Amino acid sequence: MKIKLTSVYVDDQARALRFYTEVLGFAKKADFSQGPFRWLTVASAEEPDGTQLQLALNDNPAAKAYQQAIFQQNQPAAMFFTDDVKAEYERIKARGAEFTMPPTQVPGATIAKLNDTCGNLIQITQLARW
Repeated sequence: MKIKLTSVYVDDQARALRFYTEVLGFAKKADFSQGPFRWLTVASAEEPDGTQLQLALNDNPAAKAYQQAIFQQNQPAAMFFTDDVKAEYERIKARGAEFTMPPTQVPGATIAKLNDTCGNLIQITQLARW
């Protein structure tokens, strides 16, 4: 089995697409609509055929409640990995991202958290190399 898709709920798909592509640097993978439904995914520019992230509209009350609850608890909705969290922090910050936590060493990793402007916190993680 493989993980090919995971989702993050967003309150505005157009704003999310701009953030995830222009600020984080992901590439748009799929974007099509049927009536009011829009299927929108991005993927890592480094692995364009890898796992996709669906930017799912939080128009379901349960999705909205979940999204708001984890945001209020300061929990990330998604976690992305890098080999250099400090360089990513500088790159993304220069593109206008609002970080809620600068690169911080924790047991086994260095992490940073940022607001995706669409209702979520995102964590960037660099695992410690033993």
